[in-house]
Amino acid sequence: MPLGTGYAAGPGRGGEARLSFLGVNVIGMGVDIVDVGRIGRLLDRQPRFVTRIFSDEEIAYCDRSGRRAECYAARWAAREACAKALGGIPGGRWREIRVVRSHDGAVTLDLEGTARARAEEIGADRLLVSFAHERGAAVACCLAIGS
Repeated sequence: MPLGTGYAAGPGRGGEARLSFLGVNVIGMGVDIVDVGRIGRLLDRQPRFVTRIFSDEEIAYCDRSGRRAECYAARWAAREACAKALGGIPGGRWREIRVVRSHDGAVTLDLEGTARARAEEIGADRLLVSFAHERGAAVACCLAIGS
């Protein structure tokens, strides 16, 4: 269901003016919060957790971040939020959802396999994601947008 029409203006990355049209077809929204301490304990006790869930690029980024548990917790929350925004991914695997950072620091999600098929099935052509971590929690929000 489209959300109204119109536009909003505000600063974009780098301070440039940016317009965004509000007549957007939001197909789904997901939010997730993850306990950073729980992820830290998983990293200590189950080292295979990282390679089962995260891409090589995500592992390289988080391992050099200096805040491994927060980094992995935020990416785990992003995966969970994405799955919720898509209404679930039956038969999907967590490695099919990847957090990708562009050269300017913007974060997007890249889907493969069953996750991509699920997005296509529900008509989601774009996923918007935002995540943050503070003290002991990481939170992510994902919007599935259609044409």
